[in-house]
Amino acid sequence: MTEFTELNLVGPLLRAIEKQGFTAPTEIQSHAIPALLDGADLMGVAETGGGKTAAFVLPLLQRLQHERRKPKPNRPTAVILAPTRELASQIGLCIQVFTRGIKLFHTVVYGGAPYGPQLQQLSRGVDILVATPGRLMDHMKRGTVQLDNVETLILDEADRMLDMGFIDDVNFIVEKMPENHQTVMFSATMSAAIKKMSQKLLKDPQFVEAKRDNAVASSIDHSVLMVRGNDKKDLLMHLLAKGDKERVLVFVRTKATCDTLAEEIENQVEGIKTAAIHGDLHQRARERTLRSFKNGRFSVLVATDVAARGIDVNGITHVINYDLPMEPENYIHRVGRTGRAGATGIAISICEPRERNLLRNVEQVIKQKVRIDEDHPFPAPAAKPEKKKHTPGRYGRPARQSNEPAAVAAEVKPFRKHPKKTVSKNKGKPGFKFGRSANPSANTNDQRPNAKRQKFKRAS
Repeated sequence: MTEFTELNLVGPLLRAIEKQGFTAPTEIQSHAIPALLDGADLMGVAETGGGKTAAFVLPLLQRLQHERRKPKPNRPTAVILAPTRELASQIGLCIQVFTRGIKLFHTVVYGGAPYGPQLQQLSRGVDILVATPGRLMDHMKRGTVQLDNVETLILDEADRMLDMGFIDDVNFIVEKMPENHQTVMFSATMSAAIKKMSQKLLKDPQFVEAKRDNAVASSIDHSVLMVRGNDKKDLLMHLLAKGDKERVLVFVRTKATCDTLAEEIENQVEGIKTAAIHGDLHQRARERTLRSFKNGRFSVLVATDVAARGIDVNGITHVINYDLPMEPENYIHRVGRTGRAGATGIAISICEPRERNLLRNVEQVIKQKVRIDEDHPFPAPAAKPEKKKHTPGRYGRPARQSNEPAAVAAEVKPFRKHPKKTVSKNKGKPGFKFGRSANPSANTNDQRPNAKRQKFKRAS
């Protein structure tokens, strides 16, 4: 497939695609869209940034438009589950773009947002409900969402849902749906847990996987800078001060580091405006921060992993891992924010010597060796060579090491033997201290002299 027109999409969708500047479908789109238009269950696997959202949104909109029925209050026709608020908002924006000119209604519900607007939109009736599992469970308990009318369930970033512990919530939600609904799962990875989950939820599914040599896009250049822990922050400031980075995403491990580092970057690097985004920010503040980042009001965004999959910003040129992720799979989703839709991107990781094991885990996940860049002013010392293991000598002792010439060292004298123990000639004879009499009968207790008793008799 080389054109969207070959995917049997209707005119309004093709016009919306053209307005977005898309000319040819990605590999996952060209394989998934025809299968979903036929109503089949599907398991799709593709790298981050491969166009998975459009792959399930476009056929869903076409099927709902073709079988259009007036939506019932609090009873959506299709449900899309996303693991994070950012990803749910991203899906909602994608639906909004493609539904221009099509009479379909949708809403997005997630935690941290007020209930009032969500309740109003649900009571009016929506065709598509995009939700995070936790907030959808809340609406179900309130009775403001009922799932007995659902025809299609889509699980986006299913692997992330498992990582965040949503599997029980997903199972509860699926149990409340009709048995004959269509189920679609998309994931960036295909682990054993995802395979087990798909076998439970999908019925005779079609399997679609975009071919790839690596777990990340080939258009991303990966490098790692080895640095001492004390020089880590100075190295980051040096990288940002170069001025060759248009839009930078810096990932850290904790919320405290996120706020502190963002403030220090803005104070120390001249001409750079910075913001921070993490889980403690109110949802409106997070949306405002992302909107400002998209509009170019600041060029550096410091984020925790909560934003790794929810940031869909065009033109991110660099992703810098200030802290390597504890979970190597998160590296894929971090660097997936750059090099999207065929564009080139640069991923730089700052690594302390004690974090070499985290780097090895990342290399195993992405199935490639990360290039070590030593061209920076704060290089860490080379790794200490492994200690030589001494071959054991006689009696388990280490072999003798000698600085003498080999010919002399070969004539090492053997260990001295312990001298033979000498036994006293008087041992075993009567009167020998601690000895016993040679006469067996003299060793009985009643014939053994009692020195104290005899001494007492003499005294008396």
